[in-house]
Amino acid sequence: MLLAIDVGNTNIVFALVEGTDIRQRWRISTDGNRTADEYAVWLNQLMALEGVERAHIDAAIVATVVPATLFNLQRLCRKYFSVEPIVVGAEGVRYGIVLAVDNPREVGADRIVNAVAAHASTPGNLIVVDFGTATTFDVITEAADGTGQYRGGAIAPGINLSMDALYSHAAKLPRVAVEPPPGNGSAIGTNTVHAMQSGVFWGYVGLIEGLVARITSEIGDPVTVIGTGGLATLFNRHTPAIDWVDGDLTIRGLHRIHALNTNGA
Repeated sequence: MLLAIDVGNTNIVFALVEGTDIRQRWRISTDGNRTADEYAVWLNQLMALEGVERAHIDAAIVATVVPATLFNLQRLCRKYFSVEPIVVGAEGVRYGIVLAVDNPREVGADRIVNAVAAHASTPGNLIVVDFGTATTFDVITEAADGTGQYRGGAIAPGINLSMDALYSHAAKLPRVAVEPPPGNGSAIGTNTVHAMQSGVFWGYVGLIEGLVARITSEIGDPVTVIGTGGLATLFNRHTPAIDWVDGDLTIRGLHRIHALNTNGA
């Protein structure tokens, strides 16, 4: 069974993958000071609730955008599961796609993993919109021989980050939920809360639609847009720019990278 670990700026997702099935997922807040022993106690209790023993884990892979977490996650895998984890971004790791950007070593592990999963599951040119701490737009094109090429993309502040900044730096503005204004979702807010919801929510819809349209125009060919991340489903309901949502895209990408770099290839 594969232990797949996806470290974001806000949360870490631990997933158990058996064969091609994602058996379980658990989430914990990201903390660069958390030790391997702390991870082990927390994870062991959750695994026990699902009837999974440590001995069932025979492989691991880690993708992190928070370098401070890597040492203790590697130690977790070695000490408590007796496996050497594959680390996305490490020298020699194969992805099955070409990183066709100025400096491949700069590409975030999460963006690589999403690109790998998207190309493996969907033919043609792709945009992956990931709604995380940052909202990222990743572009994958397909060469004539079917090889996927990660071309780069765009990075914008995440919607929750923008909402927190508005609340923190404007003395009279309250904290509001990330959602369209009530009722018919009018862009014209008739009170402060509804005006904030309109500006942030519909502003992000405009960001999504505008960047997707501009990227598609630059590619010059039809593009499939895949949404992932916590708020992808919410935005998918309010814009035709996203073709579908895949909440397990990152975990499936980790599984594929592991297979490409082991006898499971």
